[in-house]
Amino acid sequence: MAYMLIADDNKQISLILSEYAKKEDFIPIVAYDGAEAVAKFLEYNPEIILLDVMMPIMDGFEVCREIRKKSNVPIIMITARGEDFERIMGLDIGADDYIVKPFSPGEVMARVRAVLRRLTKADDNAIQIVRFENLKINLDDYKVEIDGQDVSLTKKEIELLWTLASNNQKVFSRDNLLNSIWGYDYFGDSRTVDSHMKRLRAKLDAVPHENWELKTIWGVGYKFEGREHEA
Repeated sequence: MAYMLIADDNKQISLILSEYAKKEDFIPIVAYDGAEAVAKFLEYNPEIILLDVMMPIMDGFEVCREIRKKSNVPIIMITARGEDFERIMGLDIGADDYIVKPFSPGEVMARVRAVLRRLTKADDNAIQIVRFENLKINLDDYKVEIDGQDVSLTKKEIELLWTLASNNQKVFSRDNLLNSIWGYDYFGDSRTVDSHMKRLRAKLDAVPHENWELKTIWGVGYKFEGREHEA
């Protein structure tokens, strides 16, 4: 059986989620503050994490950033507030989904299943390494290299770049990208895609790449454009 880390300082919520996690054949591991969440993540290497935003010592955003330095484990963030900027921030720093209190435990477990299905589908169907000219994207270990040098990107930025680059010249709408990378389960919007694209381009533009680029197709979405060598 796999571990599910439940990080929430509300003991009643943690207890209820733990019981539902058992029904999904997970072994629940509970943390009541951010520091404990990081420690238990390192100790148990869980298959998925339910991470409350408002916690003592370290908040959920800090915990997510710390975990993302070490792992791409699926993270579903939970908050009592539903402001757009919080949801977008959580996704931007590497969360896979976002859910707002109050919620039903059954809904949370449905989100867990949806996130794990998306990841399993990607693992089963994807070509894990994409190369074009001086660009190499390795989805097995979430590394991107340009001219043999590592480029520091977030998990979602790598998935976004991989999706576009593995479909050279194909135009993806914002909704296409939102659905394939984040899934609609978290009720996101196109601003999530746009904000990721802006940061991704800024990082890629810091290094030379004359024969490929990420292009905006106005009114539609984005594409990776790899150009062949001229004769």
